[in-house]
Amino acid sequence: MTHEEVIVRRGRRSGLYVVVAVHSTALGPALGGARLWSYRTPGDGIADAMRLSEAMTYKAAAAGLELGGGKSVICVERGLSIARRRDVMLDLGDAIESLEGRYVVAEDVGTGSDDMAIVAERTSQVVGLPVEQGGSGDPSPVTARGVEAAMRATCERRLGSPELDRIRVCVIGLGHVGSRLAERLADAGARLLVSDIDPGGHELAERLGAEWVDPERAATAECDVLAPCALGGTIDRSNVGELRCSAVCGSANNMLAHESVAGDLHRRGILYAPDFIANAGGLLNVYGELHDLPEERISVLVDGIGPALDAVFAAAERKATTPLEAARELAAARLERARSLERPARLVA
Repeated sequence: MTHEEVIVRRGRRSGLYVVVAVHSTALGPALGGARLWSYRTPGDGIADAMRLSEAMTYKAAAAGLELGGGKSVICVERGLSIARRRDVMLDLGDAIESLEGRYVVAEDVGTGSDDMAIVAERTSQVVGLPVEQGGSGDPSPVTARGVEAAMRATCERRLGSPELDRIRVCVIGLGHVGSRLAERLADAGARLLVSDIDPGGHELAERLGAEWVDPERAATAECDVLAPCALGGTIDRSNVGELRCSAVCGSANNMLAHESVAGDLHRRGILYAPDFIANAGGLLNVYGELHDLPEERISVLVDGIGPALDAVFAAAERKATTPLEAARELAAARLERARSLERPARLVA
């Protein structure tokens, strides 16, 4: 285990399991969102928090930020009441406060700025608060902007042009980020295919003039760019051989079920934009809130995702390796320079 600390608690108010995983603080305080999700077992929630927190370390390092990587997970049942939701956010706040500033929380899948306002009642280590409370609000629009920048860089490298007009893109997942990315792509003239497990996404598809794809067939739809924007593990060993795209670039964290799948994509000539580079816009947005950066500066940082990704692609070509390996080497080198000592991992349950 490479994590510095993992806390697992059953909230005293909610009775629900709360997990906070701090992977690294070598570059600064660990920052990562709070995911509220229904897991098969609490162990699955712990594993998810650990996997996602490690990805956040590499995301922050690759983006050149003075931040470490962390993640929190709330294991819930279906049908969480309003009162119990508030209780578990307070429980999360207590867990975060116990880390004495080593972890800063933001929103993630299943949580929003209103939830962060509740967490802030128990700890000051919160970003992504509602705008009316001095925060940056929903980071999804900024994340989507960054993914578009990444997609343009990917298309230029793989298809010869950064223009998205008439490019066939399949967006899987129409949540906060996916829906906004689809809107941006439609405005850019892309030919859209969209999919979501929630049939309510049909309304957005109709509004954007997009083709609806059944969720079970979305990953293997014929397109130029496959854009996973839902939960992780979209591409695995069972479907990687059936993909019908030229490139993969989306907002989902850990969109590859296993790192070895990156090699499978590479061998098939499918260009993969490492997720922790492509989806860094949300992190840059809350980083700006944390350091009180002006909106113009944040925009420059987000638009820089394209050139940063192009540098990763160039490094991968020089070294005859996958873009994922090149991106991880870039981040690992920065971490190694910053790490003056090794901290033993600590599990507190």
